[in-house]
Amino acid sequence: MAQEKTVFINQIKEGQAVHDIFLVRDMSRAETRSGKPYLMLTLMDRTGEIAGRLWENADAFLDACEPGNLVQVSGGAQAFRGTLQLKIDNVLQLDKEDADIGLFLQGSKKNIDAMAMEIMDVAKSVRDPFCRKLLLKLYKDNSFFVEFQRAPAAKTMHHAYLGGLLEHTLAVAQLADMLADFYPALDRDLLLAGALLHDIGKTRELAFDSFPFSYTDRGRLVGHLVLGVEMIQETIKTIADFPEDLATRLQHLILSHHGRYEFGSPSLPMISEAFVLNFLDDLDAKLNFLGRLEGQTAEPGYQWTDFQRTLERFLYVKGRPHVERESSHAHDQQDGEDNADLNSKQQNLF
Repeated sequence: MAQEKTVFINQIKEGQAVHDIFLVRDMSRAETRSGKPYLMLTLMDRTGEIAGRLWENADAFLDACEPGNLVQVSGGAQAFRGTLQLKIDNVLQLDKEDADIGLFLQGSKKNIDAMAMEIMDVAKSVRDPFCRKLLLKLYKDNSFFVEFQRAPAAKTMHHAYLGGLLEHTLAVAQLADMLADFYPALDRDLLLAGALLHDIGKTRELAFDSFPFSYTDRGRLVGHLVLGVEMIQETIKTIADFPEDLATRLQHLILSHHGRYEFGSPSLPMISEAFVLNFLDDLDAKLNFLGRLEGQTAEPGYQWTDFQRTLERFLYVKGRPHVERESSHAHDQQDGEDNADLNSKQQNLF
């Protein structure tokens, strides 16, 4: 590489000149009202992401700025509508072969080993013997559990970083446990099993050995809800006398957890536990998405974001631009927005 990485995104401040290395997360070409082309980039490293605009000679940089490329960027940081971004003067594509890719891939800020232990504790707390056997058989399958701990929860939306699936699943399961105490009529074991298993199909839906994350063929053709039900059924077949009605209710939780047909659910929630799982999944996803936007602000205090096409609205977020900017080793849990993939905007949010 032409230079070593010295400045991380969470250290960049308004007015700062930037000459450093980043990974291209997203790139799109647009035109001004006068027809002049420019590039809209999302750049990333392990601490977060930042938007960039390249206004001059945009078409000459199209190949260098392909998503997944490692680039040396020269420009300056400026605030635009409350959000810090780069005004880019020059981009040079670099060879990724000699790069430490770990400097550029985001991961969960939380401890993976600790979260894995907490997931196992929640699974062991399930009292129904069949649900508990199902959970422990899956989580004690080393090949699955290793992938489960590494996987992102989405390609570009919420928890879209390594370890994101584990983090999201644990949060939904912990919220489900609290709600089951508050509403004792709920079937706690069924709800916890659904929370722990609702997104396991993402280990087969997403390809995450390299960046940018992508979909596997079956992931795009079938989707993680159906893939998750397949995985559950494969395991249920190994458990003697597993009740058919319990299997059906658990399948319903998985297949309905997106809540609406237009969001990718083959069925709508029809039992109490399915409604709760849908709401908790949506809650954790949206709060993670909002947290990313808050982390991109250039100033403290409440402020408006740009129009968020995934949610079809402007958002009024509380800026926290100085959170965790002290350390270049901080792992920010920001995730990107794929404006080029609007057809699956809400499906991918979950």
